Amino acid sequence: MPGLTPDTPLPTDITLHQRSRVLELRFEDGVQARLPFEFLRVYSPSAEVRGHGVGQEVLQTGKREVAVIGIEPVGNYAVRLTFSDGHESGIYSWDYLHLLARQHEALWAEYLRRLEEAGGSREPGAAPIAGHTHHRGCKH
Repeated sequence: MPGLTPDTPLPTDITLHQRSRVLELRFEDGVQARLPFEFLRVYSPSAEVRGHGVGQEVLQTGKREVAVIGIEPVGNYAVRLTFSDGHESGIYSWDYLHLLARQHEALWAEYLRRLEEAGGSREPGAAPIAGHTHHRGCKH
């Protein structure tokens, strides 16, 4: 997870849209994004998702219907999101959210590719796939 740096663009607006299941962000440098809750959940910066090192990532599955049920500030540098599946350990720093906003399409495409290669599903009830990150060229 990127760390907060002195030149990190700060958010000027954060809006949680429950009906459309998106977190809308606007940053002072003009970057704007509408990040789906599912995207935020599968890219959570938590150790539960990212693991404690390379190869320990847990491919998240079954998160299509996940909702954000809580959002709280963490100091002046991040927010903690609470999801309807009980996940609440991810702290989303401003620069991590900025990165997700800038790279949303590419990251989402990568997630869908990894999910397909692993035989996973976005549908509720699918189990996470531990230690199975499937990088390009990976044959399992």
